[in-house]
Amino acid sequence: MNKQSGRKQKRKTGGKAQAVCRITGTVLIIAVILLCVPLVAPQLFGWHMYHVISGSMEPELKIGSLIYIYEDPPEEIKKKDIIVFYSSLEDGGIITHRVVENNPVSGTFLTKGDANEKDDPSPVPYENYIGKVKLAIPCVGKALMLMTSLYGKITAICIVALGVILNLFGSRQKEEVCPDLTEDVKKLK
Repeated sequence: MNKQSGRKQKRKTGGKAQAVCRITGTVLIIAVILLCVPLVAPQLFGWHMYHVISGSMEPELKIGSLIYIYEDPPEEIKKKDIIVFYSSLEDGGIITHRVVENNPVSGTFLTKGDANEKDDPSPVPYENYIGKVKLAIPCVGKALMLMTSLYGKITAICIVALGVILNLFGSRQKEEVCPDLTEDVKKLK
């Protein structure tokens, strides 16, 4: 029945299970890449990301928000801009508050949290300034902070490894066992 006897039979891809493995493996790898893009890409262009952990800027910046900041020159910061700064260079605590006054002569900002009744007690020196908030995405900060934790990184590596293994398994091709012998048996019948 086979008109092409004598020629090597073409390799056949595995069944549906292998196709599902290839697709699942590819989806897992792409998902990890897509989740990492918002973490890595902005940093390549000088942007920083922070997670809002206190309610001092509510309702403008809700707890759990992801904020993207860019280091505009401190002299260009205007009243009502939201900035991110170190509380002190020694302790490294990071604060996000609104500018009440920018004093370029003294090189300081007077700031206040939107939810706070009074201005911050101490002016913020320009050297503590990190950047101006350009974008805030509510509720995303917690998820991205989890991804950047040690457990998040280990999980991402495991998911990529699983994706690679599934792709390798799905790419395996099965051949008929002894295709020449199969043709000879058909001829004998």
